Amino acid sequence: MSGRSGHTAGAFDIRTVIALLFVIYGAVLVVVSLVQPHTEVDKSAGVNINLWAGVGMLVFAAVFIAWARLRPIRVPDEPAETAEQ
Repeated sequence: MSGRSGHTAGAFDIRTVIALLFVIYGAVLVVVSLVQPHTEVDKSAGVNINLWAGVGMLVFAAVFIAWARLRPIRVPDEPAETAEQ
């Protein structure tokens, strides 16, 4: 690995946390879109807004997870030395 030392941030990477939140909200919207009455869909010109927003959030979460896995943040094993004054 080109001289890099340390370990990855893993679950503490902010991209993972954001992706998890988008997965939760996206899944809730998809479930709501499947159980909502047809009259609610008619209010939005026949477009199931909850379904499309939920799918969009799940795709966004997948992109964030892929980004975190392909380009992990490296955390050094040893603390950086502070400059003495």
